[in-house]
Amino acid sequence: MLVYEMKLKGTESQYRRLDEAIRTGRFVRNSVIKAWLDGQVKSRNDAYKHCKVLSDNPEFPWVARLNSMARQAHAERAWASIERFYRNCRQKIPGKKRCDLAALQAARGSAPRKGFPKFKKYQVRASVEYKTSGWKLSKDRRYLTFSDKFEAGTFKLWGSRDLHFYQLQQIKRVRVIRRHDGYYAQFLILHEREEKKELTGKQTGLDVGLNYFYTDCSGNQADNPRFLRKDERQLKK
Repeated sequence: MLVYEMKLKGTESQYRRLDEAIRTGRFVRNSVIKAWLDGQVKSRNDAYKHCKVLSDNPEFPWVARLNSMARQAHAERAWASIERFYRNCRQKIPGKKRCDLAALQAARGSAPRKGFPKFKKYQVRASVEYKTSGWKLSKDRRYLTFSDKFEAGTFKLWGSRDLHFYQLQQIKRVRVIRRHDGYYAQFLILHEREEKKELTGKQTGLDVGLNYFYTDCSGNQADNPRFLRKDERQLKK
């Protein structure tokens, strides 16, 4: 799997709509964890079903505006944290944790436990993830359009990566990330990298030192480049 990242260029109103999508994704994730604590979600399929319950609930009209597969992606995030917690319990990793649901419900207000799923709070760095729907690339691969009901619209992609090398079917997920310096799109591409290597069948041991950059097991040595000393002499001139 390859991950290519490009910056999204749009208007302030478009960025605000992306903020709404990010906030909705966080709400879905937290709701799945809350339902797990209440005993309503006991498997990954239950987490998917809970997304449908949230989107049909008239009290949360904004959930239905997020793409359905994006809702599932955030439910997967929540369930991944739950699975990790149970895995830590089975492996007896040190830390304060409870493995039975009744004890978990009783201890909700206590101190945080190591590995226990946490509710996400607002952070500047946050993301919303789409699967294979809810977005569309232009033919020249320079513009990205979001087609869910948040209507964020079309963004120009700024970056050095060339998406023409890959088919659209290879892009399995698109993740929108908000950072301090702007908004970015990450493309998760299904691609198996193949590197041709000519193996010699020999093993080499290296010793890194100060007098020499390295010395191998055959006695070959490489001089230390000493960039600092060279720059100091250049400055003195």
